[in-house]
Amino acid sequence: MNRYLVPVLIAIAVVGLVVSQSMIFFDTPLEVAYMPDGSVSGSSLYFNYKIFFYHVPHASMLYVATVTSGVSSVMFLWKRKPTWDDIALASAEVAVAFGAVTLVTGSIWAKAAWDHWWVWENRLTMSLLLFLMLLGYVLVRRFAGATGDRLAAGMAVLSMMTIPFNYIMVQRDDSHPQAGAGGNVATLDPAMRPAFYVSMATILVWFLILVIVRIKGARAERELRELREQGLDAGVLS
Repeated sequence: MNRYLVPVLIAIAVVGLVVSQSMIFFDTPLEVAYMPDGSVSGSSLYFNYKIFFYHVPHASMLYVATVTSGVSSVMFLWKRKPTWDDIALASAEVAVAFGAVTLVTGSIWAKAAWDHWWVWENRLTMSLLLFLMLLGYVLVRRFAGATGDRLAAGMAVLSMMTIPFNYIMVQRDDSHPQAGAGGNVATLDPAMRPAFYVSMATILVWFLILVIVRIKGARAERELRELREQGLDAGVLS
């Protein structure tokens, strides 16, 4: 990879972070819901709504990272090329990080909006399951030994298969915001859209940085293991 790519992306991400924070906290209005009679609804989130600009981008990148890991795992199982395994591992580890942020910010949002940290609704349950599967992938890669890469690849593919269900299975009676054409993103207040798009782009750049750096790390670890095995075979190491 180009040695200047990561520094350039970091510079872009830092600028995006500064700009997005300024837009989120100073340019976007407070979320206020009104009753038919014009009075303010008790469901108004006011300042708490701003966590939306963190929760949704991280959830989106969680999906992207999971799909990347799953597709790369399919290619690894098919081609047996370690490069695909490096990409799958890096994406899964980044997905765990983004999944943790998604669950934490979602719980904070739920407490502010509905006065409870967690309920066992469809999407929340599936999101927790997806996070645990990704965490299991990472643990398998660390502790399962020589066959861990193939076992983990199967877990990555299974994790990827949960994404469509995770996206569409929000029911009408769920308190979780709806997705799709009538969801929170599609119906977002025009005054909030610039900050949301800048935040989404910034989180995307951070995601790319983490994946690229972790791919390099995974490749270096693999090459070190291969050198060690060659040294053991040659009798240089004991």
